[in-house]
Amino acid sequence: MLLRLEPDINVVATAENGMAAIELVARENPELVLMDLKMPILNGVEATRQIRLKYPEVKILVLTTYDGDEWVFEAIKAGASGYLLKDTPRDELIKAIRGTIAGGTYLHPAIAGKVLEQVSTRSTQSSKLITDKLTDREVEILTLMTRGLSNNDLAEKLFLSEGTVRNHVSAILSKLGVSDRTQAVVIAMQHGLGMF
Repeated sequence: MLLRLEPDINVVATAENGMAAIELVARENPELVLMDLKMPILNGVEATRQIRLKYPEVKILVLTTYDGDEWVFEAIKAGASGYLLKDTPRDELIKAIRGTIAGGTYLHPAIAGKVLEQVSTRSTQSSKLITDKLTDREVEILTLMTRGLSNNDLAEKLFLSEGTVRNHVSAILSKLGVSDRTQAVVIAMQHGLGMF
């Protein structure tokens, strides 16, 4: 009901379980899926994984009450573009939806803390492993991506066209062997680039 109040957001369907979510994505072809995690028949992590494999262009924003480490990291590994808790204020949820569609990455502050803690407890690998794979401009863009900037934000900050930024982001994902921005940001942080 809250989302339907926004003129630029069209809720096309709701699913009662992960299997139904996959079927609805196939039928409705949405830009973004708001995914809960604990659902019957097929949980949200596995539904996220299957949707991202079959429909890589669909963004998935987790919206759940579960903030346990195992849920957070499994959802991100499965390809979630962001992770919000259900206590997120309405305005922040709307901002996260719009930003995720525009190419941004959104993490609830409590979740961002868990990601930072996980990354910092691992031995940080040399950033040289990334800088050897990427051009200087790609390293600059990846570093800024760790701040959650959308393609439009990156374009404005770097005085580039949004299309040029999109091309750089695609090259970064390809060179790092990942399917989305969230995974690229996690790798960047593991290698000591950027911060939330």
